[in-house]
Amino acid sequence: MSDIIASPRPSGRFVLRISPGLHAALREAAREAGLSLNDYCARKLAHPVVGVTGPAVDVVLRALERFGAALVGIVAFGSWAREEAADGSDVDLLVVVDDEVPIVRDLYRAWDEAPLEWDGRPVEVHFVHDPEPDGPPTGLWAEAALDGVVLFERDLSLSRRLANVRRRIVAGELARRRVHGQPYWVGVT
Repeated sequence: MSDIIASPRPSGRFVLRISPGLHAALREAAREAGLSLNDYCARKLAHPVVGVTGPAVDVVLRALERFGAALVGIVAFGSWAREEAADGSDVDLLVVVDDEVPIVRDLYRAWDEAPLEWDGRPVEVHFVHDPEPDGPPTGLWAEAALDGVVLFERDLSLSRRLANVRRRIVAGELARRRVHGQPYWVGVT
């Protein structure tokens, strides 16, 4: 006879240790949604896209499926975000991934194999890493900071990064220029 004892089947129950403040916020959100705290948390865990509706859900879920925990966040920017989209305009998305994810052409090819549309507009993704905190932001980051709409972020680091870029623009450290109608950004010393 073996001394190994088989463990019982999981009950499906578990204890999640969270701060009292977060517990209170979740309890209040559940009350406002007319759900039990358990049902509310189960729904949020099953669908991590909070506050995003419509076509944005498809974009966020696809990115989450592709990158999982390496997805830092997604920001819609450009003419769509400014509510200035013309006929033929696309929806620009800044897809921020961890540095461990190499940004190579194959990444774009894989994404383009199943093109997404947003209310009949093509979705144009721009994969980026989070820039160094004190380094100069690229033009994509500056554009996203001006008119971007955060669709998803795993923590508040993306919103903080965009706020930092906006502060640099306001302080005059970054300036927007145009050549042949196209914007570009320069550092101002």
